[in-house]
This record gives sequence, C-alpha cells and structure tokens, in this order.
Amino acid sequence: MNSNLFTPYQLGPITLRNRTIRSAAFENMAYNNRPSEDLYNYHTAVARGGVGMTTVAYCAVNRSGVSFDGQLWMREEIIPELKRLTDGIHAEGAKASIQLGHCGNMTHYYTCGCMPVGPSNGFNLYSPTLVRGLKEEEIMELVKDFGRAVNMCREAGFDCVEIHAGHGYLISQFLSPYVNKRKDKFGGSLENRMRFMKLVLAEVMRCAGDDMAVVVKHNMYDGFKSGIQIPESIQIAKEIESFGVHGIVLSAGFVSKAPMAVMRGAMPIKTLAYYMDMAKFWWLKAALHLVGRIMIPTVPFKEAYFLEDAKKFRAELKCPLIYVGGLVSRAKIDEVLNEGFECVQMARALVHDTDFVNKLAASDETYRSGCKHSNYCIGRMYTKEMRCHHCVDNLPKKIQKEIAKAEAEL
Repeated sequence: MNSNLFTPYQLGPITLRNRTIRSAAFENMAYNNRPSEDLYNYHTAVARGGVGMTTVAYCAVNRSGVSFDGQLWMREEIIPELKRLTDGIHAEGAKASIQLGHCGNMTHYYTCGCMPVGPSNGFNLYSPTLVRGLKEEEIMELVKDFGRAVNMCREAGFDCVEIHAGHGYLISQFLSPYVNKRKDKFGGSLENRMRFMKLVLAEVMRCAGDDMAVVVKHNMYDGFKSGIQIPESIQIAKEIESFGVHGIVLSAGFVSKAPMAVMRGAMPIKTLAYYMDMAKFWWLKAALHLVGRIMIPTVPFKEAYFLEDAKKFRAELKCPLIYVGGLVSRAKIDEVLNEGFECVQMARALVHDTDFVNKLAASDETYRSGCKHSNYCIGRMYTKEMRCHHCVDNLPKKIQKEIAKAEAEL
C-alpha cells in the first residue's frame, strides 16, 4: 500500500509538513510551573528530529487545575518564555501545539493552592484529600478560563491547542458517571454530563477563530466497568465533531482508576517509588511496596493497542481522527494511516529518540524504534523530568533489573 506518512496535511488553518505529531505526554519539565531550558531543548530537538507538530503537554488553564510542580499553568507572565519555545520549534520546521486542560480532583492543596475541585464532593485517595464540587458560577468562570488560555496561546505563538477531555481529568470527570454525581443540569443524563464540555468547546472555538487549529483528546472508554464505554463515547465524539474541531485524538483510560489502560504494559513500581519524595509521599511509597501491583495492575501491551477500537470511531465519524497508542514502527504507522486516520501521535518513541521521525523517513518499512516499553519514563515522570533510561547514568541495580525484566517480558 502507498504511504502518505510524509505528505503534508492541512489541519484546519495550518499545514503540517507530515502526518506525525508528538503527543502530549507529560514532560514534567516546567519547573516551578513555568517553561524551562529542558522543556525548550526537548521540544526543539523533537522538531529538529522531523516531526510535523510537537505538543507541549498538560498545561492547566488556571492555578486550581495544576497537578504537579513541573506542570505549566497559563498566565500572562510566562508568555514571553513560551514565545521563545514556539519560535525555536518553528525554526526547526515543525508546528507548535499545546494541550490545555484542568486536573479537577487529581491534585491537592499544596500544589494547586486551594481545596481540589471537581464535578462533585468526594475524596481523592491518591492525594489523599477531600474534593469540593464546583458551583455553577465557578463552572462558567472555568469555561472563560479555557477561552482566555486559547488567546494567550495565540500570543505565545502556538499554532494549535489540544483540549484535554480524557483520562479522568476535569472534562472527563464531568462526562463520567463514575465521578459525576451532580443532581443539577451538569449531572445525571449524558446530555447533562456533556454540558460542561460543550460550553468549553464553544468558547474554545470562538477564541481560536480562523487562525488556530483545535483538536480534542477524547476517551474511547474509561477502562473500568462503571465508567464510559464505547457506545456512549461515540455519542460524545459526535458532539465534539459538531463543533467543527479540526481533529479528535482517540485515547482511553482513567488515571485515578485505570492508568495503564492509557499507556499499556506494567507500571515500574520500583522506579515509581524510588523517585518519590519520602517526606511528601511516604504513605504512597509504602503502599506501592506492599500492594503496588494491585493498585496499578498491568494491562498487556501490543503495538497499536487502540487501533481496533479506534476503527469503530472511524466508521461513525466524518471529522479528521488522530491515532495515538503504541506506535513504534514504520509498518504499523502506515497501516494506521491506511485505515483512514489522518495523522498519528506518538510519545515514547520520541522520548527514546528525538530523531525517530527522521530515521523513519530515511529507512524502509522494516524500521522500528528502539523503545522496548519498560515504562521507566512513565515511572519517573511523576517526580522528575521525563527521560528514557538509556539517557540516565548510574541507575540503581534494582531499577536496572526491573527494566530488563519488563523488556524481556514484552
């Protein structure tokens, strides 16, 4: 089959030089919640490595939406630093995207500066902390925050925004009956649970105008019995499509309930615990050592693990669809594109080697990434900047053994 991998693609008002996009995998490089030299160096390296567009991950639309100290939150004072980043990406020939969202209940006071908020009152076991349900006027202010963030992204030189409506963060929390227990117009029926998302998308599309691309990350399923399943998710995707977005990124999984449904494979428990701050997370480190595999069960990895489910959405939707999930070889990327997906996103292959796309272009259909999905980068990214293990010197023996075992089992 002919490949269109290295043909240009018109994503709304912008043109990508090829069909590859660096997905919005969390870098944890925004130290003290602002752009850093590490963030600049990483994304400009990915751009230099041939990708069509690179996505800066997980930027909160306001302070209350921050989960990590190494996470961006959009505000006027960081625009000049972001502009330097987008200028660097553009100088390497790639487009620049940024993911906008709000973590909802997945945080704690010491990080976000307030009691965590979500659709409903509750308790977040992973922080652990009490969570306060949002008032209607606060919901409407959050909608405006998304719009304000889009305008600041334009000022910072971004070509595209990706709205995070998946993975169990705030928009996803409103959508999911597992979290959303509201009794007002924002809870109950699917139509009500979609209301916050629809208000956000209307505001985002209004502010994006005709010069910024908009894509939406959407959960095909939450990954557990009481969450959203594919039939309901297709209805949600059709609503997203109706706003005229320029692409939908099809993902799955819920970080607080089914995290490895997002990434697949095993969470490297020893790595995760090793990098955690004992003073802040002593209780979680202890729990990981005792029952880590029960808390974060393995979900088997295979290349292009979302493809069969994503094809169900391709059959129902007319808008451009962006595939993400387990792409490490030229052959599988070509297969995905030939199944009718307009672009592909990837992260771990580009953490392992920022030149991956250039190497794809210079090789034949047998080329594949050296990433073997030990998931060391995932275990590390919750505490330190995301890196592949082959970029880290003097790893402890127990972590080397964990990596070797994971790679041998794949």
